[in-house]
Amino acid sequence: MSHEGIRIVSADEALREAAEEKQLHADAVTPKKVRVMKTEGTGVEIDWKDGHHSAWNFVWLRNACPCATCHEEREKSGRKPGVAKPKAQVLLAMYEAPARPIEVTPVGKYALKFKWNDGHESGIYSWDYLRRVCQCAECAAKG
Repeated sequence: MSHEGIRIVSADEALREAAEEKQLHADAVTPKKVRVMKTEGTGVEIDWKDGHHSAWNFVWLRNACPCATCHEEREKSGRKPGVAKPKAQVLLAMYEAPARPIEVTPVGKYALKFKWNDGHESGIYSWDYLRRVCQCAECAAKG
């Protein structure tokens, strides 16, 4: 149940969510190197201090926007981060440009913020969030 960004959950659900949100080791959420391939239009790669490597394409990142509006919409529809909204069935589909950032800016020392070509710009992609949504084979097998 949601009301203006407040979600009321049962005690069991709260415990389950707390277990899922286990604290990650500091090196696991601290980037050693961040590459944003904006000019190439390909995506973001991060080498973490713990030796792990993560990579995401821009379309996936836009569909995984962590802002409250996008998160709530995904939650209502049961979609996981990175999964696109279902398209309405129409006779002649309109062309939609693939998601690309117009701007990428660091937010302090803890996140990236994207201004997307569709005008959306309210999501802040923290290092913690990006590590938790890593798409590599190792992380996918855990998930």
